[in-house]
Amino acid sequence: MAVKWNDWKYLIAYVAPLAAITGIYVKGHWSFAGIYVGFLLIPLFEILSPVSPQNLPAEEEEKKETSRFFDLLLYLNLPLLYLLIGYYLFTVAEGGLRAFEILGMTLSTGLIVGTIGINVAHEIGHRPNPFDQIFSKLLLMSALYMHFNIEHNRGHHKNIGTDEDPASARFNEWVYAFWFRSVTGGYLHAWKLEADRMRRERRPVLSWQNEMLRFQVFQVLYLLAIGWGFGWKLVPYAIAIAFFGILMLECVNYIEHYGLRRKKGPSGKYEPVSPRHSWNSDHEVGRIFLYELTRHSDHHYKATRKYQVLRHFEESPQLPFGYPTSIILALIPPLWFRIMNSRVKQWELQPA
Repeated sequence: MAVKWNDWKYLIAYVAPLAAITGIYVKGHWSFAGIYVGFLLIPLFEILSPVSPQNLPAEEEEKKETSRFFDLLLYLNLPLLYLLIGYYLFTVAEGGLRAFEILGMTLSTGLIVGTIGINVAHEIGHRPNPFDQIFSKLLLMSALYMHFNIEHNRGHHKNIGTDEDPASARFNEWVYAFWFRSVTGGYLHAWKLEADRMRRERRPVLSWQNEMLRFQVFQVLYLLAIGWGFGWKLVPYAIAIAFFGILMLECVNYIEHYGLRRKKGPSGKYEPVSPRHSWNSDHEVGRIFLYELTRHSDHHYKATRKYQVLRHFEESPQLPFGYPTSIILALIPPLWFRIMNSRVKQWELQPA
């Protein structure tokens, strides 16, 4: 399929990592360049630009889904991410930076670890072929969050919208409490999922076939490589950018399913997952910046559907803002509740 001019819009997703690299080079107040793009420039454009609920025609959707162009855009994120991390660590190792410059570089780099490290890994991690699975895990390694591949695919997608899912935010739950519950709950559940798999396959739980065990080893080796290559004092900085990236992911998890719950039937089973159980956003700039993650309703409806062909559903609840703006609001819980709680209650009253 020939690449159309409108397909090039996804290059906008590279603006944030390139801004973070530029900020490290320029230093000073521009050290926060990635944050400026993610939480000032993009929210501003989201507020000023209209939403885009249109779906692709069926014949164009089929062609786009098989186009390698959109896969290439994802694959380029791996070298770009590790180039940014290496440049950040090298610059901090050189010394001579003021405290606010280190803070700005750390937050900007951490934001990219969350947006292209975890988010792109999330997109690719739903693809079953071995190459994409390895690619996804290499991206997740930068965030020290490789277990996300297990918990998200085998846990979250099954338990979405229930109290069994640590990544589904509850009504009136503060995002700061959600961070702790989702991070710890997701990690522990990933261990359980792998332990259950080992038992089904009649293997020892603590064996090399247990992916959770391998992930811990790979992540430790990653940190050891950073210590060996850049100096042991840089290991805490690598952990810091991973930690901030994780918090950004969990902010997204928080807003994606806030207050939405699947109902239990008389049999005790939950109703099937539908587009009603995820908050959707058709704000164009946020959609592009996060590789259509904001069309989350369709992602949960069919997890293998590629980002470039995700659809808008009329029956899915719509956020009043895009994801970046919603993250800012979620960090101020009273304001978030004021805006969202009435929408949750109103949505619950609508017929399925």
